Amino acid sequence: MASNIPSEQWAQVVEKTGGPIVYKKIPVQKPGPDEVLINIKYSGVCHTDLHAMMGDWPLDTKLPLVGGHEGAGVVVALGSLVEDIQIGDYAGVKWINGTCLQCSFCQQADEPLCAKALMSGYTVDGTFQQYCIAKAAHVARIPKDCDLEAIAPILCAGITVYKGLKESGARPGQTVAIVGAGGGLGSLACQYAKAMGIEVIAIDSGEEKKAMTAKLGARHFVDFSTTKDLVGDVKALTEDGLGPHAAILVAVNEKPFQQATEYLRPRGVVVAIGLPAGAYLRAPVFESVIRMISIKGSYVGNRRDTAEAIEFFRRGLINAPYKRCGLSELQKVYDLMLEGKLAGRYVVDTSK
Repeated sequence: MASNIPSEQWAQVVEKTGGPIVYKKIPVQKPGPDEVLINIKYSGVCHTDLHAMMGDWPLDTKLPLVGGHEGAGVVVALGSLVEDIQIGDYAGVKWINGTCLQCSFCQQADEPLCAKALMSGYTVDGTFQQYCIAKAAHVARIPKDCDLEAIAPILCAGITVYKGLKESGARPGQTVAIVGAGGGLGSLACQYAKAMGIEVIAIDSGEEKKAMTAKLGARHFVDFSTTKDLVGDVKALTEDGLGPHAAILVAVNEKPFQQATEYLRPRGVVVAIGLPAGAYLRAPVFESVIRMISIKGSYVGNRRDTAEAIEFFRRGLINAPYKRCGLSELQKVYDLMLEGKLAGRYVVDTSK
């Protein structure tokens, strides 16, 4: 263990469901035998962090809770059993903090489905603190030539949308609709799709998001707030008028989840990623059957998906758009989320 690790650190703590978060000093924990301690330099802010504070999901959160699960930093301490990562290495703490590694899901690379999975910033303390613990097997290995600030959003948002695109089965030359394309997840999905050779129809609202998605690789944009026929407009933007091959749903409200099956082509695939509180997926049975529509959920990526998503970033194919703020200003970011005014993503600097 490095000798200069402090006994206390600054953190943003959820002390009660519904918040607000409290900026305070808490102890720095020591890693267990199979864990590492990472000095978090930067952490992305995800909509999931707001859901955790508000208690929106039917899953109990740890209280008090340090949120966050997109933390990039430097390994400063190792558990006694850890051998494959070294002090001084760059590493990331992501949503999956640890799993059992033994169940049938873990053994077939579906470790996010492990019944004993630990979730950073939800069931265990996360990355809105200066020093964070995670299971060594699950920390993201970050190459030293990567910028720790810029890569932070990749550790959840990037991995998640990359996994969703893989789950869609869309191939180079095909088209996907990305619903919520101007948000934190959507802005990365546009880039991953482009890097994978997939054409993008961005669905969102406002001129700012239209301009941003175009810059990030979307060929078309449909403004759901002004269109009078969203289904018809989306279909018309595909070369043969049959609609996109898949829809990637990263929206934060329910309505887009109900529309997706209507504009997809036969054999189209709906991939639900966003988790609006209390929302349901509904689709007309007759149309879904005769057009052979598939509807599936896509959770976060596994360790292989993580390495692949990071490699896209390392090669310069992904530029995660973000705004910077200090850790002490995190509540302001949550307020923007609640007001629906957040374009892109924020990254917090834990030193401020």
